[in-house]
Amino acid sequence: MGQVVLKNVSKWFDGGIQAVREVNLAVADREFVVLVGPSGCGKSTTLRMIAGLEEVSGGEIFIGDRCVNEVPPKDRDIAMVFQNYALYPHMTVYDNMAFGLKLRKLPKAEIQQRVAEAAEILGIQDLLHRKPRALSGGQRQRVAVGRAIVRKPQVFLFDEPLSNLDAKLRVQMRAELKKLHERLRATIVYVTHDQVEAMTMGDRIVILKDGAVQQVGEPLGVYERPANQFVAGFIGSPAMNFLPVSVAGGDAAPSLEGPGFRLAVAPEHAPRVAPYRGRRLVLGIRPEDLRPAAPADPADGVIEGPITVVEPVGSDQFLEVDLEGVALIARVDARLRVRAHERIRLAPSPAKIHLFDPATERALLS
Repeated sequence: MGQVVLKNVSKWFDGGIQAVREVNLAVADREFVVLVGPSGCGKSTTLRMIAGLEEVSGGEIFIGDRCVNEVPPKDRDIAMVFQNYALYPHMTVYDNMAFGLKLRKLPKAEIQQRVAEAAEILGIQDLLHRKPRALSGGQRQRVAVGRAIVRKPQVFLFDEPLSNLDAKLRVQMRAELKKLHERLRATIVYVTHDQVEAMTMGDRIVILKDGAVQQVGEPLGVYERPANQFVAGFIGSPAMNFLPVSVAGGDAAPSLEGPGFRLAVAPEHAPRVAPYRGRRLVLGIRPEDLRPAAPADPADGVIEGPITVVEPVGSDQFLEVDLEGVALIARVDARLRVRAHERIRLAPSPAKIHLFDPATERALLS
């Protein structure tokens, strides 16, 4: 069984720097889990502890049914793919892929069979006699993945493997790695700083900040119900808008008053918003949840302001709207005819707003 379990795992470096803070995580057998977060959040350090490349300062790591805290990397039955490929430049592709198997003294025929199978899966059969310098970045990354596949490990570990590729090739390789997971039915723990990569690839995603887990869940669930303001702002592109508001109105029909606007609260949210009457909160609205308001839309459901920037991005366009000094981004259809300095009325979807406590950053409606 290729499950991976972390129990209260922590990591301190010299100088009292805590890089990972009591991480608890259970990765099921054959699951594709992505660790995602900004630079310095502890995601690569966590992966390296799973691999055995970093010592665990506190807690336990299990691979299968075995605690591996004291087990050396070569005996953990894992295979790791690094960001920089880590290929031997003097060896051919075949020898790079076969090297680990030769060290384990596998029979020559089995080595040839494993390399041939991996090369076929990755479509690099014609590259086996080349050396790394004769390969493109994408081909080198396939070889690095192939070297991991031939080991037939319990768990694959990927440390930002697509970061060195150009945008088009990254999209292609994302799809190929998803297909690879479906074909191998392997357990994969994957690290990236790219939230789009995480959302498109993972069965579940783990968002980290300052070494601590902020939220774990399926990509769509995290997108729709972020646990806190950090997760809400990190997941989604363009990022969620955050606006200062105060809660007004009666218990049955509370409203949110912000810079130059007043929004009625959806009936399903009213019982949870009413207790905050008179308090300052943070309103979250995703750019894609704003639409151009119709003339019949009530005033207490519209946000209005001048457009400061128009960014066409193909089928959509991003509008930056000034709300008394606070910038609001809206994602609208590219066919909407607007220009900078025009005023625009936008209607947020009442059921899709988010509210956060400014002190704790905790989501109040999830």
